[in-house]
Amino acid sequence: MLHRLRRSVADHWVMAIGLLVLLYLFVPIGVVAAMSFRDAGRNAPYSLENYKFTWAHWADPFGTAGIGDAFLLSIVIAAIATLGAVILGTLMSFALARHTFRGRAATNTLIFLPMATPEIVMGSSLLALFVASGVQLGFWTIVIAHIMFCLSFVVVTVKARLAGLDPRLQEAAMDLYANEAQTFLRVTLPLVMPGIVAAALLSFSLSFDDFIVTNFNSGSTVTFPMFVWGASQRGIPPQINVIGTAMFVISFLVVLIGQVPNMRRSRQKG
Repeated sequence: MLHRLRRSVADHWVMAIGLLVLLYLFVPIGVVAAMSFRDAGRNAPYSLENYKFTWAHWADPFGTAGIGDAFLLSIVIAAIATLGAVILGTLMSFALARHTFRGRAATNTLIFLPMATPEIVMGSSLLALFVASGVQLGFWTIVIAHIMFCLSFVVVTVKARLAGLDPRLQEAAMDLYANEAQTFLRVTLPLVMPGIVAAALLSFSLSFDDFIVTNFNSGSTVTFPMFVWGASQRGIPPQINVIGTAMFVISFLVVLIGQVPNMRRSRQKG
């Protein structure tokens, strides 16, 4: 019995540590979710003592002045930045994965620089560029800044998908008398689409969540992360916890729905 217990621990200790780390990472999210149902005022301390449950904050998630405008602005900026980054990043991925040209190796290296560069360096550099160019800080400077740092993540994600794509599938389509446009639209694009969707979701989350780069290049424009930072100086309203919890639940459901086809394939193979 003792031998079996030792063997079981030896076989599963890595998984146990991984589950404990995941639990530790989800504790702050759980606290935020709990605070979203807490019956307390704006300046109430973050404490579970004397906890009283209420649905009032969920019934009016935009009850605090300015939070709805900031949230909607972040959604719009993230959507535009995601669209721009996905279009440019996908084109760059195809160029880097399918074509040989002078400077290709240097371009591959430069793609990783925004991912490795600290955000404060990127934000201050973009601010210096906008100021030197005489561009007024505001909505569009935030969008441009977000496209800049999302672009690298899109290129890396889509390029990884292209690297695992079997070129014989496209050759087979050409052998069946499909022209280049038909091959791309009906064979290549559907196969690469999971990588494009993953890159879009990653870009949207990075853009919506960004504070440091946005803070440098926003001017007087207030996004949702900046609203949270400003509210923390005076007392965090409960609606922030509501929106944060709702965004986490939506993200979790999107990931879960995306895994449904893989689960069905696994069951069919099993």
